[in-house]
Amino acid sequence: MRVLLNGLPTLKRKTGVGHYTAELAAALARGFPGDDFTLYPGELATRLWESLPKRPPCPTPPAGPPRPFRAALAGVGKSLARDAVGLHFGAYSRRYDFDVYHETNFVPFPTGLPTVLNVHDLSVLLHPEWHPADRVGHHRRHFLDGLRRADRILTISDAVKRELVEHCGMDPGRITTVSCGVSPAFRPHTPGELAAARRRLDLPPRYLLSVGTVEPRKNLAMLFAAYAALPGGAGARCPLLVAGPWGWKSAAVREFYESVGKHRGIRHLGYVADADLPSLYAGATALLYPSFYEGFGLPPVEMLACGGRVVASTDAAVREVCGDAAESLDPDDPDAWRAAMLRVLDAPDDAREVAHRRARAARYTWGRAATETRAVYEAVARR
Repeated sequence: MRVLLNGLPTLKRKTGVGHYTAELAAALARGFPGDDFTLYPGELATRLWESLPKRPPCPTPPAGPPRPFRAALAGVGKSLARDAVGLHFGAYSRRYDFDVYHETNFVPFPTGLPTVLNVHDLSVLLHPEWHPADRVGHHRRHFLDGLRRADRILTISDAVKRELVEHCGMDPGRITTVSCGVSPAFRPHTPGELAAARRRLDLPPRYLLSVGTVEPRKNLAMLFAAYAALPGGAGARCPLLVAGPWGWKSAAVREFYESVGKHRGIRHLGYVADADLPSLYAGATALLYPSFYEGFGLPPVEMLACGGRVVASTDAAVREVCGDAAESLDPDDPDAWRAAMLRVLDAPDDAREVAHRRARAARYTWGRAATETRAVYEAVARR
């Protein structure tokens, strides 16, 4: 079987969709060596892209709303770029004898091939206020049409599948849930490994952790305010480390961080390389994940795989994925989050709970995801 996957999300610094695409493609190649899984734009083009000098990320986003003319110009530029890529993608798909096209990033290009489409969440559709205007506009123009054109839709949780049925009128028979996986790199670390990681990453002896792009859906405004209001001394003995770049609509959170947060023990690490994330999780006292909405919630599961404590929101997908291995709190209740932080700071961890967390995370492997996805490819190609 020859499968074409859109690998464009893997070319930039990987967050959710980029990680998913890269990990799934690698697991498919390992699990099914007799098949051909091609990541567009191909190996040569990817090497050329990776060899180009990259502009270093801006440590903080510009304050205030974007200028209207500049924002409009950027939107037009992105639209033209998408159209150009779409034309090239269509030509690329026709050049080789592919059996299936897998689009991992919400909106498929028109190719004429049997198409499998990933819908990771419906946040752009249900909460457009959380997203940049150009992304919202692109979804409004193309998302529903893409759903209709796809032969099979993959969701990463049953929660998203239910939303597609409820809000988009999709036939549940066209939707298959295939959960994300967790890399074996996420595991408990030995004391020696933790000591080496602290030296390499300049980590304090104890810290709370937040992982994810700083953007409205992640609810970091509440978390920062709740942490900053902890009783005196908490910040000194257990700082809150924030691993993730400044994202869209983050100016207000950044302003609080600069004026209050970083003086009360919050430390913004920015983007953390994939190779360093397991050590960052393994050394943390707990992961705090107050997100309003997720399609899966990979950071909590990665933390569970490391054996660490997770305090997460009551979002449906996160509760589905983590079960009773994580503590669930209302994302709009800062008092409850302050109380939970104080509990994890003072309560020793329990070996049985560590084993329970790891057992929960062990349900999610990229090998299993690849096997289930390959079965969908086969069904779509055969039909």
